[in-house]
Amino acid sequence: MNGALLKKIAVLTMLVDHIGAAFFIIFTSSYDGSAAFPGADIIYQIMRIIGRTAFPVFCFFIVEGFFKTRSRKRYLGRLAVFALISEIPFDLAFYDRVWNMTSQNVFFTLFFGLLALTALHAGKQVLRARKGRWRINTAGFVFLMMLCPAAAYFCRTDYNVSGVLLILILYELREQRFLACLCGYLCMLHESWCFPAFVLLNFYDGSRGKSSKYFYYVFYPVHLLCLAMLRMICLS
Repeated sequence: MNGALLKKIAVLTMLVDHIGAAFFIIFTSSYDGSAAFPGADIIYQIMRIIGRTAFPVFCFFIVEGFFKTRSRKRYLGRLAVFALISEIPFDLAFYDRVWNMTSQNVFFTLFFGLLALTALHAGKQVLRARKGRWRINTAGFVFLMMLCPAAAYFCRTDYNVSGVLLILILYELREQRFLACLCGYLCMLHESWCFPAFVLLNFYDGSRGKSSKYFYYVFYPVHLLCLAMLRMICLS
């Protein structure tokens, strides 16, 4: 499988998950105590299970993008910008509020993960340049790397600490795909239904495939905004 196909699978499974979480939950007993129709609860659970496939794939391509991007600073900047853009649609879709601090969208998790990865990579580069000797700037990179999971935790981002750690695991074991997927799945055991993602990643052939770079960035806030509008119509 090329990168474009894997990303399309991730986007599709994410969409199914978000339709369930933002819209379909309205019809389940978990929303108001009674299901709107028989089987609503089961369908909702199936949709959420399908959605567990998306996140590990996105984390995997954060690592791939780190090595293939022309500018890592711009890469970080794009994630930060779309994290901010997506927050209001995210809160509207899942919490019916323009701003809610209960949870932050997944772009923040990906941003903190990429920042931690960048710090780890830079620290390794410094150590190699200094022939393994410890230096204060290396300590700074290590501190930044450790700060990122904490930031994800305190900001309550989607998947928070485990999401940042997954990105670091996929980076460290990038040359050993099967081991990376195994350790990555162990890191995500609290979301045990995500295992199809790691199976799919073993079929990645290393090629990019045909896709628009910004489609995946734009799709996230746009689809959340559409779901928020649909949710408001149904609840009005």
